[in-house]
Amino acid sequence: MMALVIIYRVGGNMNIFVGNLSFETTDEDLRTAFGAFGEINSVTVLKDKYTNQSRGFGFVEMPNNEEAKKAIESLNGKPINGRIINVGEARPREDRSSTTGQKTNNNYNRNRSW
Repeated sequence: MMALVIIYRVGGNMNIFVGNLSFETTDEDLRTAFGAFGEINSVTVLKDKYTNQSRGFGFVEMPNNEEAKKAIESLNGKPINGRIINVGEARPREDRSSTTGQKTNNNYNRNRSW
């Protein structure tokens, strides 16, 4: 299984999405891996709000675009805690306010006899 790393710029910084992380991967693991290539503004491995278990992805923000590109090129296809990461350029997060594809009938169970 391959991880997906998605990048986009926030202000002058490059924000890097790192996917397919092992549940054991910590912020410090990502800081160590990406920090070898330059300065890091922030590192976050996202966790489930109910179980506090890693959701298998995280973000690394680097202020220097050249260093960020070098980190992405160098880490592409490399393992972190036994999981291979893959690098790909991406778009910013899409607006999630649309209900396309979601069931919007609020009266779904109204006519049930139970």
